[in-house]
Amino acid sequence: MALDLLVVAAVAGVVLAAALAGRALKRAGVDIFLPFPPLLAEWLPHLGPGTVFAVLIAVGVVAWGPALVERMRWRNLLALGWATSFAWTLALALSDGYSKGFATRLTSRDEYLTDVARVTDIPAMLRDFTAHILTDQPGAWTTHVGAHPPGAFLLFVWLDRIGLGGGPAASAFCVVVGSSACVAVAVAVRALAGEDLARTVLPFSVLFPGAVWVGVSADGVFAAVLAWGVAGIAVASTRGGRMSALAATGAGVLLGFCLYLSYGLALGAVLVLAVIAVTRSWRAVLFAVLGVAAVVAAFTVAGFWWITGYELTKVLYAGSIAQSRPYSYFIWANLAALVLALGPAVIAGLRRVAGSPRRWGYAPVALVVAALTAVLVADISGLSKAEVERIWLPFGTWLVVACAWLPRAHWRGWLAAQAVLALLVNHLLLTVW
Repeated sequence: MALDLLVVAAVAGVVLAAALAGRALKRAGVDIFLPFPPLLAEWLPHLGPGTVFAVLIAVGVVAWGPALVERMRWRNLLALGWATSFAWTLALALSDGYSKGFATRLTSRDEYLTDVARVTDIPAMLRDFTAHILTDQPGAWTTHVGAHPPGAFLLFVWLDRIGLGGGPAASAFCVVVGSSACVAVAVAVRALAGEDLARTVLPFSVLFPGAVWVGVSADGVFAAVLAWGVAGIAVASTRGGRMSALAATGAGVLLGFCLYLSYGLALGAVLVLAVIAVTRSWRAVLFAVLGVAAVVAAFTVAGFWWITGYELTKVLYAGSIAQSRPYSYFIWANLAALVLALGPAVIAGLRRVAGSPRRWGYAPVALVVAALTAVLVADISGLSKAEVERIWLPFGTWLVVACAWLPRAHWRGWLAAQAVLALLVNHLLLTVW
């Protein structure tokens, strides 16, 4: 325990150093576009209608979570986990106020909903999507629409088409879907490493500090879609028969759609490879590839070529605020920002994974290493400068698996630490998402 605390303190020192270095850059005239580095947030202590509920949920998970994960039936536990994660995420969002923290989060001029009304013909939108990515021309997409493949935008267009248009409905969709990632991780871990390990991980996934950014951002949805895709591959790879084929194909469709939600989700392939390395189920791989191919074919036939979109987005990124954000700072400050989304329990867990990787077998280690690899590749690429507390949610959700290495006697303490960090970040800072 002492070594865990020492490592957490050292990492906290790195976060503090990133904050101080960021402020020094700002004083030197370097515009890093971060009011409160290393996070995209501003110092604004506040309370809101969700504050009391967030505190009560945190207390409930800390007090009863460890006991409930041991005695509840598996399916009931998953349902409770999703419901609690949803309530936790929603309460954190509402702590910023109903309008500012929830209803209007996705309606700013840079967000997806701004462009929804422009779409009168979905096939035409897909066909002409790349023509509107670059911003030095009339009719350019808003920031988030143009910086992502059309799948992300398409989700909100579809919501509008079925009568769920507007900020509140879009935000509710993001919270409902995003909060399900904890269940997907548990399902995957159970398939690969057993139910005991999955039960151990679940309460830490529920109180994930990254929920601050899941509510409300589209990246929470991205994290959940990737998580369910990986979970589907894990289930398909450890079962036989027709259900295995259906699960693998469905997982492939989700993973294929991930490519059209965010270009960075291509790194999710590392997690899929980790599952394949553990299970060596080539039958599941075959059906998953068919699912991925179907999605890629559908978008390509519709007129959107992924590589063209990616190349244009790199041009867009190079000419954006990223050009004034120094790589030498963000190569390490990004990791400090991610720490604030992961929490001290994950840091302590990673320390223990490194010290005794064989404790839970090969599978959970493979998932943790895969998630770390994705983060490091994204960081080194230079295509993620700041805002990674949100952008890297799809990988951070898997790093929570490291919490399984924490001693059972210390669970409540670490869960409390996770909750306190999330509550402090959410109530001392006003985050953009």
